[in-house]
Amino acid sequence: MMSIDPAILWLGLVILLLIIEIATMGLTTIWFAGGAMVAFISTFFGAGVATQRTIFLVLSLALLIITRPIAVRYMRSGHVKTNAESLIGRIAVVTVDIDNLAQSGEVIISDVSWTARCREDGCVIPVGSRVKICAIEGVKLIVEEMKTEL
Repeated sequence: MMSIDPAILWLGLVILLLIIEIATMGLTTIWFAGGAMVAFISTFFGAGVATQRTIFLVLSLALLIITRPIAVRYMRSGHVKTNAESLIGRIAVVTVDIDNLAQSGEVIISDVSWTARCREDGCVIPVGSRVKICAIEGVKLIVEEMKTEL
């Protein structure tokens, strides 16, 4: 009976895991592909099958546990907020009196006009006031008046 060389099996596993990673982009199987690659290389140094399996398991899990969080953080660092999310915390100018009871209010920010409501019921914010955007509910900005101190 003919046995398959362990180097071929490890190389096949590397290729299979890389294909799965490319298809899913989940940053999971790439670490196991790294472990399989080192196990593949270990076959050329005369490592036994048990040693190859140990290398594969230990290195794959170490890569997964240690480097995956770093890689995920790096991949998400370029995440750009949506247009609406980027408004939170910014300052806008009131163009129509904001009065929750009268259901009126409008602000302008970055040359775009938005419907606005005060964060607290009962407050009225006059035209020309500066407000801080606290949240977005639907298509309305929830704002609070900026207090100017003298």
